[in-house]
Amino acid sequence: MTRFRKLERREALKTALSQNPFLTDEELAQTFGVSISTIRLDRGKLDIPEVRLRTLAVAHESYSALKALGEQEIIGSLVDLKIGEYARSELLIDESMVLKKARVARGHHLFAQVNSLAIAVVDAEVAVTGSTRLKFVRPVHLGERVVAEGKVSKRKDNKYWVEVLAKVGEEQVLKGRLFVFAFPEAAESSSGRE
Repeated sequence: MTRFRKLERREALKTALSQNPFLTDEELAQTFGVSISTIRLDRGKLDIPEVRLRTLAVAHESYSALKALGEQEIIGSLVDLKIGEYARSELLIDESMVLKKARVARGHHLFAQVNSLAIAVVDAEVAVTGSTRLKFVRPVHLGERVVAEGKVSKRKDNKYWVEVLAKVGEEQVLKGRLFVFAFPEAAESSSGRE
C-alpha cells in the first residue's frame, strides 16, 4: 500500500472520486491506508459530498436522459447513462429478493436489472428485448450490492446488441448479451377506435 502525504492524498482522492464517484469512505480509507475520519476530513476540505449525495447527483443526470423507459421501470438505481453507448446501475439485494432457505438472490431480479439497462441504453422511444444469452457466474447473497453495466457492442438499423456485466465488488456474478429492437414511437392502441 502506498503512503501519501496529505496534499498528495487529497489530489489522489479527487482523482479516484472523479473516476468512480460511488466509492465509499470505507473503501477510500482502505485504499489510502488512513482512517475513515481522515477521508471525511479530506472530503470536507475538498468540498466533496458523501457517497449518498454523489450518487443522487449522478443518478439525477442519468434519469433525465432516459428515453425508452420511465424512471420507475429501471431495476436498481441508475447511476450512469449515455444513450446509445452505455448504462450502469446498482441494486442492493434485500430480504424481498432472496430465496428464503438459500438466502441468495432470485435470478429474475438480476435479469431484470441487466434487461432494464439494455433497454435504457437504446436510442429510441420504445425498445423491447428480442433475445438474451446470460451466464450466472455465482450466487448473490442478501445484503450484497450488484453493480451492472450495459454497453452497446453493435448496432444495425433498429437492432442493438448490448453486452452486460454484473459484479459484486470486483467479482463477476452475471455476464452476457441482450439483443434489443428499437422503435421510433409507441404503437397506437386500437382500443377506443371506431
